[in-house]
This record gives sequence, C-alpha cells and structure tokens, in this order.
Amino acid sequence: MTPNDRKIEKLRQRIPSFTCVVGCHDCCGPVTASAEEVARLPIKAESEHAAALDRLDCVYLGQHGCEVYGQRPLICRLFGTTPRLACPNGKRPVYMIDPGTEREIHHFLANTRQVLL
Repeated sequence: MTPNDRKIEKLRQRIPSFTCVVGCHDCCGPVTASAEEVARLPIKAESEHAAALDRLDCVYLGQHGCEVYGQRPLICRLFGTTPRLACPNGKRPVYMIDPGTEREIHHFLANTRQVLL
C-alpha cells in the first residue's frame, strides 16, 4: 500500500455518511479522481468514457446508481457533507464534515495526479 493509498483510507474514514434518496444520481457527473483511486475501479472502455461524457454522467453511473459505491472517489464522498457541495435534495449527515478534513481532502486532490472519470 502506497502512502497515498493510506492517506485516502484515513480521509475516507473521516468523511461522514448519510442516506441518499433511493435512485437519485443528481450529484453524479464527470469528476476527476486521484490515479490511486482510479486504480481501484474497474477498467472502462474509451467508448464508455466518451458516451458518459456526452451525457455529462460519470462512467460508473449505471442503471441502478453508482456501480462502484464502496470504492467511490473522495470527491464523490464529499457531496452532501459540506455546504460547498450540498445535496440538491437536502440530504446530509447529522454532522457536516470537519472543515479541516475538507481542506485536507482538497489539498490531497490538488497535489495528486487526477484522472477524468
């Protein structure tokens, strides 16, 4: 496990969770994720990436929602946990993410190689 992999795991543990609206994917779209996070995800064909981008969707958004929910990237986990990335349906955790943790996540993302999903 690389230092970045360890950092990702530690940050994931500090992001609060909440229950989404069943079937909703309003916050899904093309995002970037660190190369380490992408390496954990199934490989998708270039044609799948292009089709998802044409729809302004994430390539991992399937018919029944996120196909990689358990391994979704940090940026996806932030949605709904901070006022900066509020859930359009008003869902949120009981306690929003600690501002220091949010800064650490943004710093990590800004300082790692990002890949478009």
